Amino acid sequence: MTNPMKLTSLRIITKDIKPCAEFYEKAIGLTAQWFTEDFAELSTDTITIAIGSIRTMKLFGENLASSAGTKNTIIEFRVANVDEEYERIKQITTDIIQEPTTMPWGNRSLLFSDPDGNLINFFTPVSVEAIKKFS
Repeated sequence: MTNPMKLTSLRIITKDIKPCAEFYEKAIGLTAQWFTEDFAELSTDTITIAIGSIRTMKLFGENLASSAGTKNTIIEFRVANVDEEYERIKQITTDIIQEPTTMPWGNRSLLFSDPDGNLINFFTPVSVEAIKKFS
């Protein structure tokens, strides 16, 4: 039986959408497509990062979200070379949580925060098992 669901988007809610969108443009190398002044998207082949102003949450109801970042969710991107990405990311943020480190499960990971405090992990599979998983 095939699961009919497909994860297509992750939405970040922020009080200050423009700097947040600009940060993600620099971090992941894509240009945001703006639909309104309160909503933009950056799309990859596999998922879309949507960025919405906190004002958009009023469409769903009152008091649903704050724009404070969370440390219990990590937005992850597989990259070709995490050490090279680290040199680039250091130019756009000083909020580096963990410099490139090889994790016990075989990924080399760089952990940093976006302007709202959301955690972002850039990782490169380096162990035989991790490389096989992502092949």
